[in-house]
Amino acid sequence: MLISLYQMQPVSGDAAANLAKIAQAAEAASDMGAELLVTPELAVSGYGLTPERFAEIAEGRDGEIVGALCDIAAEFQLAVCAGFPERDGEAVYNSAVVARPDGTCEFYRKGHLYGDGERACFVPGADVPPVFDLFGIRTGMLICYDVEFPEYVRTLALAGAELVLVPTALPNGEISRRVADMVVPTRAFENGIFLVYADLCGEEGTFSYSGRSAIIGPDGDELARAGTRETLLVAEMDPAAYDDCRRQNPYLADRRTGLYRLG
Repeated sequence: MLISLYQMQPVSGDAAANLAKIAQAAEAASDMGAELLVTPELAVSGYGLTPERFAEIAEGRDGEIVGALCDIAAEFQLAVCAGFPERDGEAVYNSAVVARPDGTCEFYRKGHLYGDGERACFVPGADVPPVFDLFGIRTGMLICYDVEFPEYVRTLALAGAELVLVPTALPNGEISRRVADMVVPTRAFENGIFLVYADLCGEEGTFSYSGRSAIIGPDGDELARAGTRETLLVAEMDPAAYDDCRRQNPYLADRRTGLYRLG
């Protein structure tokens, strides 16, 4: 599978403008032969909004936002992963969707909210992250802070995920850079998975984003890495090419769960 990643500067609070940017990236990725485009956390709305503004933009899974992403996927014949504020009754979630060209979708709600700002805006997701088929690849989704919890990524790997998509809004800063450059490759390596880490970039009001988006292989190596500006990355994903890596590092098979105290 040829994977693409759009590191994107959001238009704050303007869903139509952000969807137009995603469509433009999807067209370019499709022209290069990509089957999947991954965009950042809350790419459709922007991240730096008030609780009230998120509540205004938020829509259900049958709303215009998801419909527009399905239309983009169908027009350019690739799957599109994008973050959006999801409404379910009175609750608003920080969610991501994978829209396939055939109109079917997979959804995920962020389980680990970061800081008081996110907790003021969203309800945390309570479901175990799903693993689903995407063009024959077992795939899972997390959002930003989720990937920094090793047991959460391991949950997906144990469920058979070969590829994990991580839309993110990583803030600018030295500690954040360590997440992008050190933690993310480690999560891929210790679980023997491909990991796509798609960040926002630039500035949005008082928010400044790190960029440093990456597509990482199961050996922890970078298949593609962005800098700090808007970028479209493309990389080939071939799970069979990493069979020897998994044989040398059989972490999943060699786990001794009776030794671990988790809770």
